[in-house]
Amino acid sequence: MIEHSKGIDLHELYKFVSDKLNLSPSQHGEKTFRQILGGCSAIISGLGCLRNDLGDAHGQGKAHYRPLCRHAELAVNLSGAMCSFLLETYEARKKDGIL
Repeated sequence: MIEHSKGIDLHELYKFVSDKLNLSPSQHGEKTFRQILGGCSAIISGLGCLRNDLGDAHGQGKAHYRPLCRHAELAVNLSGAMCSFLLETYEARKKDGIL
């Protein structure tokens, strides 16, 4: 179990969850699955950076880039797809008695 902490970032949390759900690229021998799962990890990392670096949650630096609506739509759709995938994988693993 991972202990909740304000210091944990989104990518660290995703790495923990993907490892538990057998979704870590290192857990697969097939190149295609490693590539796709590595891309999922990169998406999560990018979404965390988008939130932290370009979102309204933190103070803005000297140069501020304001994402456009299409960037927000992409982020929302990627987030939704990743959440659905993680939840469906969790339910499948639970049903199969793996979790």
